[in-house]
Amino acid sequence: MNKKEPVLQSNKKWIYSWIAEHGPISKAELLDAFSLTSSTLTRLLEEMTSEGLIQAASLGASSGGRRPILYQIEPDYKYIFGLEISRFSSTLGLFDMAMNPKSVMRWRMDESMTPERFVEFASGHMRSFLKDHQLEPSQILGIGIGAVGPVDRNKGTILDPLYFPASGWRNIPICQQFENATGWKAYLENGVNAALIGETWAMRNQGIQHALYVHAGVSLRSAIMSQGQIVHGTVDTEGSIGQMIVQIDGQRLGPIGNYGALEAYASIQALERTARAQAKAGRPLGPILSSLPPDRIQFEHLLKALDAEDPFAREIFEQSAVYFGIGLANLINMFHPEIVILGGTLVNYNALYFDTATHIAKKNTFYNPRYEPLFSKGNLKEDAVITGCALNVCRAFQL
Repeated sequence: MNKKEPVLQSNKKWIYSWIAEHGPISKAELLDAFSLTSSTLTRLLEEMTSEGLIQAASLGASSGGRRPILYQIEPDYKYIFGLEISRFSSTLGLFDMAMNPKSVMRWRMDESMTPERFVEFASGHMRSFLKDHQLEPSQILGIGIGAVGPVDRNKGTILDPLYFPASGWRNIPICQQFENATGWKAYLENGVNAALIGETWAMRNQGIQHALYVHAGVSLRSAIMSQGQIVHGTVDTEGSIGQMIVQIDGQRLGPIGNYGALEAYASIQALERTARAQAKAGRPLGPILSSLPPDRIQFEHLLKALDAEDPFAREIFEQSAVYFGIGLANLINMFHPEIVILGGTLVNYNALYFDTATHIAKKNTFYNPRYEPLFSKGNLKEDAVITGCALNVCRAFQL
């Protein structure tokens, strides 16, 4: 094992983070991981125990002598809010320091959910969570926010996202607004990055260092992790996989974006547009869709038709998944991740989409079958973003 050199953070922070990631863990294992003397480590462990940061959780197996003390973090030292801001629905979670969810709630984003109403609504439920768990405001470490991009993480600002049902979601200093409303420090991350942070945390025992996360829903968003760290680009707004060109001189989804872009073929809006166009052309669409005026066909109707095994619905979902799989293959051939985690409504609602997309991606991976990444829907799924957001707050915690 390559030993860690605690340089940028304090020794205490490095040790605390390592225990959080790998605990319960013995002093001998910590000495093996860090370039610290036994006396220094003993002092740090005693100090963190007295401060309530860690606890002596249990005794490990004996190797012939006294059984070693195993340390783990104290889950109830502080608590953290994780908040996802998305287009269809948003999620709020309260976590302890071990990332155990204490309370989680979701709500639909509609035309009334302006930024001002959103902050009021979410901060009110944060206070309700505190009452439910008999916590004081001083026990809250902070608020981690994961939002649909583009975002400016450093300024804590949501820039100009598309397709929000409510008006006003443009250049919103969301961190400042929540800090003013609650008094707690807020941290902003792109939602898809937060999802990848959360999912790799849940898989931390697998030692994953290189991962790709792709969210397929209203739009397509992506995140990359290399050497265990999220890759933040120079223009760190949002992974724009949806603008990958997969059809030269092809259509585009709206008034902006690339012609022939992936999102024009593999997104909720693309499916709606295809169904409406086919209905206007007079194609029989089955009883559920044929009963609707073409312009009234919505994604929820397509899902009902898919559940009813409507051949047309299956056809357009399968075609969309093929394009999505081609986009995945392009990313895989460029990055060669260990794991590809797929999320979002298109992936999670029906097995058809995931199975078709991953089949196409595997077929078009250049080094297949010598190299084939693991494909997964993740462990946390719809809780991935709020978990990653809470982790960001914990990791920013200074000791």
